[in-house]
Amino acid sequence: MPLLDVKKMTHYFGGLRAVHDYHLSIEPGQIRGLIGPNGAGKTTIFNLLTGIHKPTEGEILLDGNSLVGLFPHQIAALGLGRTFQNLCLWRHMTVLEHVMLARYARLDYGLVGAFFGTAKRQRQEAESEIVARKLLRMLGIEDLAEQNVLNLSYGNQRRVEMARALATEPKILFLDEPTAGMTPEELIQMMAIIRQVHAELGLAIFLIEHRLKMVMELCEQIQTLVFGEVIAEGTPEEIQNNPQVIEAYLGKETLH
Repeated sequence: MPLLDVKKMTHYFGGLRAVHDYHLSIEPGQIRGLIGPNGAGKTTIFNLLTGIHKPTEGEILLDGNSLVGLFPHQIAALGLGRTFQNLCLWRHMTVLEHVMLARYARLDYGLVGAFFGTAKRQRQEAESEIVARKLLRMLGIEDLAEQNVLNLSYGNQRRVEMARALATEPKILFLDEPTAGMTPEELIQMMAIIRQVHAELGLAIFLIEHRLKMVMELCEQIQTLVFGEVIAEGTPEEIQNNPQVIEAYLGKETLH
């Protein structure tokens, strides 16, 4: 059984069809990519799969559990973590606080522990901090743990967002344009981080990215989306040489 299995997903915004008959199958530990021109519906796909929107039609299964109709926090608890195209960080919170807050979904000391500071609460929060600092170390920003996120560079803010998503202990990680706005040097660093996260945690990863070179280097399988429909799917080599994909990107960015 695939880790994530999506069948015949279609969605309308009013009378506008945004996604049509979308299929996706991701195996445990696999890295897959989703590419397409601006306005193709890529982020809408992510929003449908993570509960921000409910599909008009179709089936979404994560590890055998249906996600259709669930709220985003319920989907996250089942093992789907994500980052966002536009940074969604909280002002006036430190790097460590961001990651620690994401850990609370995995703590179970309850209201009594919260009010009275029980030994169970102290133990779980101490363990949670250890996990949070380990993630920050993996992403190369442990030395920034006590810094306010507003004081960080854009590239490091992106790393904080990824650490926060990883703190929910996902089985599959969705990355929505993880290198948007980054310099070429930051791009290379982020690619190395994604490889490290994949190697150390064994996660399945599904990413949207406009930098096609990055998708071609990282992903095992790639889908191309145009006007809410998949026009091509295959290995990086197959996608690079697909006439429909070349036409969709003609004048936008070379695939090689």
